[in-house]
Amino acid sequence: MPVYDLKKDLKSLIDKEESLTVLRAIKILLEKHQPDWWEEISDEERSEIKESIEEANRGEVIPHDEVMKNPKKWLSK
Repeated sequence: MPVYDLKKDLKSLIDKEESLTVLRAIKILLEKHQPDWWEEISDEERSEIKESIEEANRGEVIPHDEVMKNPKKWLSK
């Protein structure tokens, strides 16, 4: 069954459902299935994020106001 048809059938069943318990169970099931964005990004992106966090923890950062003093300098790199 195509995804579109399955969604249509599920929506119809949910619209007809009167049990609050069943509706809550469906909601919990669907919410638990939401993918974690960390699992959705590439290994390279995860590595870059981890490296950035480590740099920030070591104080290797440039304050926002300092960066904004000369934006052309940063944009030209």
